[in-house]
Amino acid sequence: MKTILNLISIFVLTFFCVTSLSVIAADTVDDGFVSIFNGTDLTDWEGIPDGWQVLDGCIVGESTPEKPCKRSHYLYWTKKEPDNFHLKLTFRLQGNGNSGIQFRSEKRPNWDTYGYQADVDSSLQWTGCLFHHKRAAVVQRGFDNTVDPDGKVHSKQLADPKELIKFYKAGDWNDYEIIADGSVITLLINGKMMCRVDDQHAAESAKSGIIALQMHQGPPMKIEFKNIRFKELNKK
Repeated sequence: MKTILNLISIFVLTFFCVTSLSVIAADTVDDGFVSIFNGTDLTDWEGIPDGWQVLDGCIVGESTPEKPCKRSHYLYWTKKEPDNFHLKLTFRLQGNGNSGIQFRSEKRPNWDTYGYQADVDSSLQWTGCLFHHKRAAVVQRGFDNTVDPDGKVHSKQLADPKELIKFYKAGDWNDYEIIADGSVITLLINGKMMCRVDDQHAAESAKSGIIALQMHQGPPMKIEFKNIRFKELNKK
């Protein structure tokens, strides 16, 4: 009887282990996302020397009274310059600062960039907005814009911007998502759509480019990024 019970226990344990591994494998494969930050070092990322570090599984940029950030700079992802994609990451902004995720953008001298940015700031004016270095707000939080080839903007409101910002947890961890599919760009924070734009601007819209993380100049602040996951869309 003891032998039979032992065999049954081994069978049950094996079954649950295999089932658990299958579920983990399915979660990893089926959603199509891949991690682009290993949580240990800055492999596949490139930025200003001593401007970024990896601490506790996070990419960290910081401006302190002892070591202030006097010029904004970016950490480039070096593996791809993607066109259509879905990017997910978790971030935390502390202090009186500004940061963001650059995408479909160009590298510029001195670790700068040019192009689209999924914005976040401590004042909450820009959090959840799509910023552009030349055009400023391509679309504000709470709006769904269409930009004609000649640059004319047609705007409709999705939700009250003041209500949407309540989904953001100031000083705490938040999830940011960027979906860039053709000319349509959608930003979400903590699963809530912040804004959307169909950007057909002939001169300034971009179909592909680098992904980068921003460290903004200014007063003491700290920005952390983790769980950075990427999925190409419409891949042939």
